[in-house]
Amino acid sequence: MSGNLPPKKSFEELLKELGVDPLKGLTSEEVKIRQKKFGFNEVVEKKESSLKRLAKKFWGLTSWMLEITMVLTLILGRYLDFYIVTGLLLLNVLLGYFQEERANKALEALKQKLHVNSRVYRDGKWTVIPARELVPGDIVRIRAGDIVPADIVIGEGEVEVDQSALTGESLTVSRGSNEAVYSGSVIRRGEATGIVTATGAKTYFGKTTELVNIARPKLHMEEVIGQVVKWLLIMVITLLAAAFVYSAILIKAGYLSLLELSLVLLVSAIPVALPAMFTITMALGSIELSKKGVLVTRLSASEDAASMDTLCVDKTGTITLNKISVAEVVPVNSFSEDDVVIFGALASEEANQDPIDLAFIQEAKDKKVDLNKYKVLKFVPFDPKTRRTEATVQFDGKTVDVIKGAVNVVIQLCKLDEQTKKKVQETMDEMAEKGYRSLGVALRENNEAKLIGIVGLYDKPRPDSAHLISELKDLGVKVKMLTGDAKPIALQVAKQVGLGENAADIVEVKQMNDEERDEIIEKSDVFAEVYPEDKYMIVKSLQKKKHIVGMTGDGVNDAPALKQAEVGIAVSNATDVAKAAASVVLTQPGLINIVDLVKTGRMIYQRIVTWIFNKVVKTFQIVVFTVIALFLWNRFVVNAYDVLLLLFLIDFVTISISTDNVRYSKNPDKWNIDWLVKVSMLIGVASVIESLFFTYIGVKYFALLNNVNQLHTFGFELLMLSGMLTIFVVRERGHFWNSRPSNTLLISIITDIALAVAISTFGIPGITPIPLIDSLTLLALSVIFMLFVNDFVKIAVIKKIKQ
Repeated sequence: MSGNLPPKKSFEELLKELGVDPLKGLTSEEVKIRQKKFGFNEVVEKKESSLKRLAKKFWGLTSWMLEITMVLTLILGRYLDFYIVTGLLLLNVLLGYFQEERANKALEALKQKLHVNSRVYRDGKWTVIPARELVPGDIVRIRAGDIVPADIVIGEGEVEVDQSALTGESLTVSRGSNEAVYSGSVIRRGEATGIVTATGAKTYFGKTTELVNIARPKLHMEEVIGQVVKWLLIMVITLLAAAFVYSAILIKAGYLSLLELSLVLLVSAIPVALPAMFTITMALGSIELSKKGVLVTRLSASEDAASMDTLCVDKTGTITLNKISVAEVVPVNSFSEDDVVIFGALASEEANQDPIDLAFIQEAKDKKVDLNKYKVLKFVPFDPKTRRTEATVQFDGKTVDVIKGAVNVVIQLCKLDEQTKKKVQETMDEMAEKGYRSLGVALRENNEAKLIGIVGLYDKPRPDSAHLISELKDLGVKVKMLTGDAKPIALQVAKQVGLGENAADIVEVKQMNDEERDEIIEKSDVFAEVYPEDKYMIVKSLQKKKHIVGMTGDGVNDAPALKQAEVGIAVSNATDVAKAAASVVLTQPGLINIVDLVKTGRMIYQRIVTWIFNKVVKTFQIVVFTVIALFLWNRFVVNAYDVLLLLFLIDFVTISISTDNVRYSKNPDKWNIDWLVKVSMLIGVASVIESLFFTYIGVKYFALLNNVNQLHTFGFELLMLSGMLTIFVVRERGHFWNSRPSNTLLISIITDIALAVAISTFGIPGITPIPLIDSLTLLALSVIFMLFVNDFVKIAVIKKIKQ
């Protein structure tokens, strides 16, 4: 890809079309009119008010459940319960709101890029103005070191342009008369005068901004919470329907009793701590990752990294060093490779920090050639007009001129026989096929120039790229390379780092229908000549095929795709725009920490699965146990207050699962809530049977039916103990003794069990005490059945479902 679209019209044609007098430029009055028509040279960000964002948090499944519960508590006159549920709702809303307020700064960073000054010709004189005041038709001057302030077509002069932040190309490109340079690129050499053709959001740079603005990743955390709540509601509604039929028709219960039952079941199903569990688990994971040099800027990214199965990698600066290196040296005319490197290095100047000069100097150092016997008398730096560098060098008692530059320029200065010309052309063709940029090196002595050799240059892969890609493949993550460079370069790099060679022609891909395009994108390993909107399209297409997509990059051109991807990863040398758009920022060069991100993400996933597992088992147990106990003994074994207390003592204590010791899986973790619910419900069946057995013992031997308040306390302690012991069962996919919980989780569980026994034995307001022997009997039964028996049930269930 050239990195530059040819202007549809020449400089002269644009002067006429835009009504500009080249002798005077635009007048102040014309500028005012155009600013009204085109606006300022900036990107306007669309923002939703904070109040509206906060209000939206009261709308959703979890919020609806809490709000319905609040209404029921008011109808029943349970004002303490009402205050507790209101507190839970506010906690749930504020946690979500403040997490979202970590707003993406991508657009602001893009706008800041435009806050530069520009030299402009207006009212017949040159002046310096803020770049935001430029309008189409302005005549501007750009020179070395400038950030191009708008899209410009050059009228006079020639410049070397660094477009890597826009196109991903690592090499500078030359632009001259009637050629376009884009806003956001950097002038490395030369000067030019041109006319502004587009400003603000209409520029190439601005269109990238618009892509960032519309890019919205799917938040899988929200999907997961929604699916969990859906299943919990299905349980509650199904059991409520059965209970309503039984209560209203068979035992003629009043509507207040039915509301009481609805309240108990609804409260038990609310996953009020789930958003907090997600947030805290991911926050702790983020802290762990930051110690390894990975900064997570969107908490959900670490959880998404667990599910990531495809990683789109930007070549320049990510897989490669974004640094020109010597790839191949082909000597001619009986010269050696060392001769070519030596004289190429002598025709280079380190102080200029020119990427090509530095490549020759580095190659000379790598080859350990001795340059001390050569004395450079004069050095002429690269000039876009001559397209070469020259040096006058003294050695071995003679003085020669060394020339380094474009092959076609160098060979015109030399006298070559037909055989040498043929060899040079073949060498250039071979280098072009490999994706190398070729340069010629020549010696001139006594006004006669001799070609020494041809040198191929390329952007070298990072030393760790091949190893990283291999590790990611072992973890089940498919890596795809996206680049603005030409196909030969892309394939050469892909081969060196161990990527597949299935390359897609992006122009052809864009012309396909949606189904064909999505199929090709899914199968391809390499995409060359890619524009920013293409990267964004590729990420979107993969997401349509149900892939969880990661995207790495460093430039402005990567920002839209970085934001759209579930896991947008900005490398250490990324622009501010890319870092703001990404959800993960690496602090070390290349992708050395990406494997840490995947492994830690998968550990986070396992912790969240454990919490959901425990919540579904517990909810199923409470709902089914409460309804069947109502059928058997015509009593509520727990009331709404008991269940609210359970929410606080179990749900929020189990947040300590976020610190648990877990193992990462060898393949991407996919959220399969249906499977998770099936396993949970089968374990829940065992818990329900055991709970009914314990209650039968309590009714028969402890006369609990004679005191309904003590029955509620017994039911409360039973559910508390089973809730805590179930954590040991669900946290380990093997037997519970195969791995040790974290200290924090272990202490939390033991403390909660002791608290449950103490509350039940001594009582608190709303909880009537029961004898110590009752509590201890229940504890012993719970350990035997809820821990050991249920652990073997879990192993059998998982084995059966896997089969």
